Amino acid sequence: QVQLVESGGGLVQPGGSLRLSCTASGSILSINVMRWYRQAPGKERELVAGVTGGGMTNYADSVKGRFTISRDNAKNTVYLQMNSLKPEDTALYYCNAGVAVTTARRYDDYWGRGTQVTVSS
Repeated sequence: QVQLVESGGGLVQPGGSLRLSCTASGSILSINVMRWYRQAPGKERELVAGVTGGGMTNYADSVKGRFTISRDNAKNTVYLQMNSLKPEDTALYYCNAGVAVTTARRYDDYWGRGTQVTVSS
């Protein structure tokens, strides 16, 4: 079984910073893409950022220039550095990863339970 556990959320004032972490554990053969999603109350879940095993990244337009995604392959961990936070960044942030368990020819999606980020004065 594979588990993804997020940490690092909290309450921060507008303009502040937070760093989220997500570590995958269990019977992992390899991980391809790791992503961060978020879901605000009453809204659909949206992709925030993603990073491949080779380090290629992509970002939602709303966070470009403010958020940075990175990963440590040796630790099966992905990070999201969030700077210049705005109230509209308030959401439950989820980690997602494509994980191969038994063969590198098949990757399945796994999700964490989320970590709350609240931006408010």
